[in-house]
Amino acid sequence: MRKVVGTRFQWRMRLVSLSLLLVIAGSAFASSARGSAAPAQVPPGPDRYSVTIVDYTKYFWWMIRWGEDEVECYIEVDHEGLPTPGDIYVDCGEKMYDEWVAQKPCKEADVSLCKGFYLVLVDSQPAQKEISTKLPPPIVQVTLENCTPVYTSSTSICEYEPILVLTGMEPLADYTITGIEGLYGEQSFSCGPVCRLKLPVTGEDIFTIQFWAYSSYGDSSQVFDAKIRVARRDEGNPDQTFWYVDVLSSQWAGVPIATCVGAWGVLPPIGGPPPWLSTPTQSEILGTEVPYNYLAANLIRGGAVDATSCVDGGLLPDGSASACGMEVARPAVNAWQNQFDTIILNVAKDTGVPAHLLKNLFAIESQFWPGNSIKNDVGLGQLTEHGADTTFLWNPPFFYQFCPLVMDSRECSKGYLHLNEEQQEYARLSLISAVNATCENCPLGIDLERANFSIGVFAHTLLANCEQASQVVWNYNDRKTPDQLEISYEDMWKFTLVNYNAGGGCLATAFELAAEKKEPLTFEGISPYLEPACQGAIDYVNQVSSQ
Repeated sequence: MRKVVGTRFQWRMRLVSLSLLLVIAGSAFASSARGSAAPAQVPPGPDRYSVTIVDYTKYFWWMIRWGEDEVECYIEVDHEGLPTPGDIYVDCGEKMYDEWVAQKPCKEADVSLCKGFYLVLVDSQPAQKEISTKLPPPIVQVTLENCTPVYTSSTSICEYEPILVLTGMEPLADYTITGIEGLYGEQSFSCGPVCRLKLPVTGEDIFTIQFWAYSSYGDSSQVFDAKIRVARRDEGNPDQTFWYVDVLSSQWAGVPIATCVGAWGVLPPIGGPPPWLSTPTQSEILGTEVPYNYLAANLIRGGAVDATSCVDGGLLPDGSASACGMEVARPAVNAWQNQFDTIILNVAKDTGVPAHLLKNLFAIESQFWPGNSIKNDVGLGQLTEHGADTTFLWNPPFFYQFCPLVMDSRECSKGYLHLNEEQQEYARLSLISAVNATCENCPLGIDLERANFSIGVFAHTLLANCEQASQVVWNYNDRKTPDQLEISYEDMWKFTLVNYNAGGGCLATAFELAAEKKEPLTFEGISPYLEPACQGAIDYVNQVSSQ
């Protein structure tokens, strides 16, 4: 993807803006949609609140020094029980607050010997107060017409000219969207509650549309934007043209875009990502027939494969499968490695993590054997406690989803960072346990239901790592985002895999050293600067990306 700079693009976009068409069904088109070279008026933004009057009891307290009769402070509170330190700070001031929180409880028989203050409840009476509630604002949803989405990327493939649809949505009853306005470069547009924009072809370039909705409530939505790329290809057949459309927007209402695409701002190549970063339409396409030795040995030891016909029983002294063992285990190995494909495909569609990437990762990490490994890493994707920490830190939505399954929901609501060390450790170990399919009482010693559940966990772990990798890029490259640095979609995924395999520290050090040498921001440019202890990540990435 080329960076959008220079007068060539500005000139091109001015021409393209003239070809931007607003298409609105119905006879209201002429009056409700119009283009203008003048900038659209800046919208007021959301401004809606609901005020409710509630009844409550007001309590009156005196603060008095021990051994004295004079009231030092008058306190009013709207709750039962003693005034809180906050109440005392507000009504009595900082000096008395400091003395109050520092004083020790009075245990003297003669209270005149006590130091500090005591509180006396002197009265209560009914009262009313206004409570202001912020109401949901209007929004604008973004969709495409004439297009079919491609999972795991932002791309949609269109057999006919793509139409960008902006739909205003008013969440409050009795109010409606009165119109949508926006800016395309210096060109403004306005229409009714639904806009249909015929998109120009931009090739590798990206353009941005700003838009907002007005409501009969009297306010507007906030200003949204959408980054759009439109490429036209015939794929070798001049009689069949396709449009490849990428839309990045917080208001996108189509198939969910992978978190990584949104975090990076980096689009996949026109025509789709490389095979290892793709997701097929059918699970059968994920099928493989790789003779995994580690998997074969586990199937033989577990009794799933009868290797008694082999002189060596199918196993070598070091525990690996022998040539004979591999031969007799081949059908079982093929069946086992493909049994997760349907779930991998479904998880890929739900999370946006490429299905082939997930399967390749499981192949390299565990050969699809989801129990403990020799290294004591766990599950199909070999999760460690450090990996669980990364998952919770960099994927908060997943933490809030998982935590209540193992801890009190009130504690979980604090967020992972605000748990104490003991709670954080418990959460990490619980996640590791959740993906560990080792089971003494299960067939072959494997709990397949837990293995299936873990596939989603590892997808969310990858999303966490792509967020951290994006932050590392930003930290060590003049606080610029991956799209501003023109880092490719494929390289960002490779950096994510380095982060997953070796850790954020390894990736950060490599970026820091490479930046000093002004190396290109590619995997090949960064990987030589991985420290010796981190060098294993190079083979790891190459293996995952070449499967």
